[in-house]
Amino acid sequence: MSTTPTLRVAEFLPRSRANGPGVRCVLWVQGCPQRCEGCFNPAFLPFAGGSEHSPAEVAAWILAATDAEGVTFSGGEPFAQAAALAEVAQAVRVAGRSVIAFTGYEWAALRDAADPGQQALLAACDALIAGPYRRELPGSHPLLASGNQEIICLTPRYRREDFDTPHGRRREYHIGADGTLTVTGFPRAQSDRSAEPGGERNDRETR
Repeated sequence: MSTTPTLRVAEFLPRSRANGPGVRCVLWVQGCPQRCEGCFNPAFLPFAGGSEHSPAEVAAWILAATDAEGVTFSGGEPFAQAAALAEVAQAVRVAGRSVIAFTGYEWAALRDAADPGQQALLAACDALIAGPYRRELPGSHPLLASGNQEIICLTPRYRREDFDTPHGRRREYHIGADGTLTVTGFPRAQSDRSAEPGGERNDRETR
């Protein structure tokens, strides 16, 4: 019997400029143990959803996107499937690409975590956007949905200023071959957020 962990995936986008420096793939994992009020991806919270894939299969999706400098993990909660996602991240790093992860966990909690899978995923990440979404603490940074969140650079590949963008927050609209609309990014102002279900870390919507 295989001991290789599988990964439950909610969605994959091969190309985005709204989820970190440069052109990036985005992988949304399925399942999150946290329940931040106003989460924009409620469909990604149950662990029973999504589709199951091997880490090698998911890594192949990312590496097939030849114009992407790396991948951004979101969800759901990436560190809830850390062991499987660490295998994906390691393959991406070996290929010379970068890895960024959004997480609802505080940086200090992950840094001190005893879980070997979480430590393996941390070791394979270049940067984290860390902290739970707090609706009462609106953020203005292009990648921080609430003011308590922080950007942690784990390797020399990125500096804190690499996550700033001259045009501020952005949203992207991607239409798939099957007509599915994927919306990713952040609204530009608090007034935009009031018309939608909460603040986004990374948002996806299908119609």
